[in-house]
Amino acid sequence: MNHSAGTLVSDAAVSPGLALVIGAGGGLGAALLTQLEQDAHYAQGLGLSRRSEVSVDYLDESSLVAAAQHVAAVCSTSKLELRLLVVATGFLHGEPGQPERSWANLDVGYLDHVFKINTLGPALVMKHFFPLLPKHGRCVAGFISAKVGSIGDNALGGWYGYRASKAALNQLVKTASIELTRRNRQSICVALHPGTVSTILSQPFAKTGLKVRPAQEAAVDLVKVLQGLVPEDTGCLVDYLGQKLPF
Repeated sequence: MNHSAGTLVSDAAVSPGLALVIGAGGGLGAALLTQLEQDAHYAQGLGLSRRSEVSVDYLDESSLVAAAQHVAAVCSTSKLELRLLVVATGFLHGEPGQPERSWANLDVGYLDHVFKINTLGPALVMKHFFPLLPKHGRCVAGFISAKVGSIGDNALGGWYGYRASKAALNQLVKTASIELTRRNRQSICVALHPGTVSTILSQPFAKTGLKVRPAQEAAVDLVKVLQGLVPEDTGCLVDYLGQKLPF
């Protein structure tokens, strides 16, 4: 990937567009938005979340319809194209439940919620925001996934709902990448593994000896990876070092 980064950066600099982060209210999403707002490859950064003025609530599809209309209006007013879409939402633990240690802990309520946030929400983002991506020229859609969603890499077990919801997200990304390529041959759609980031999501599970990185550092790495992607990378699960991981 990295061997083409220089060319891609040059292309992006010619016609900078809009960079959109959905999930900008979270630790990683906020750091990504800050990083992209300072990035010369994009003329403008825009963040959406459950708490933004135009809110996005995965449990209410009408909010995604309204948010997409808002972004379309921003693009029209600013005469910018949506060149980067990053989906930085996710759920691991909270009031609906905790990640399961065993099949004995499987709970329909927790499974329902984790799939709504980690899988169904991003699917609705594809439905309503992918039509805003340009049909010509480089554009990138990156979805924050997780290495634990890799079926091939699963050697520990546990975390049934989180693993399954992220594996399903990876399949959605792969499937959408094929359709997106038919629409725009220079488009790129990937799942991203950010590593273990110091956020509310990971805090209870950060073990001693596990490399936990600040959100700002993770954001810098992910933006660098996004800039270095080429169309041949579309449909892949890529980590924060730019390495492809098994599905």
